[in-house]
Amino acid sequence: MAMIKRVLCPQRLRRVPEQFSWIDHRLVRDRHICRCSADALALYLFLVTVADGQGLSYYSDPMIGRLLPLDAPALAGARQELIAAGLLAYKRPLYQVLALDSPTPGPPRRFGEPLSLGQILRGMERAR
Repeated sequence: MAMIKRVLCPQRLRRVPEQFSWIDHRLVRDRHICRCSADALALYLFLVTVADGQGLSYYSDPMIGRLLPLDAPALAGARQELIAAGLLAYKRPLYQVLALDSPTPGPPRRFGEPLSLGQILRGMERAR
């Protein structure tokens, strides 16, 4: 039997905002989300939320650190994870949330697993 969906709170029905769109579903469907820690995903959500239509944000690290519960080393680590995952480019002070490409072949990398030299170099190239 098929599940019947119904709106639970019609007065709070989401609509696509004029300034941009919601988070791309491919983040989950293509398993990009599986390659990132909770800190990296929090940073990604923040940047997607504040970025302009081109994915650009000039929020400073100190401001991000005040708005998210991340100290400077945790923020730097989260940023590097997103760069290595191909989700973010960064050149101080500018962040760019990148379009979601197809995931890399092979099983998703779990947080804490080592990166290959090729993955590190590709992440550094994307960050330029």
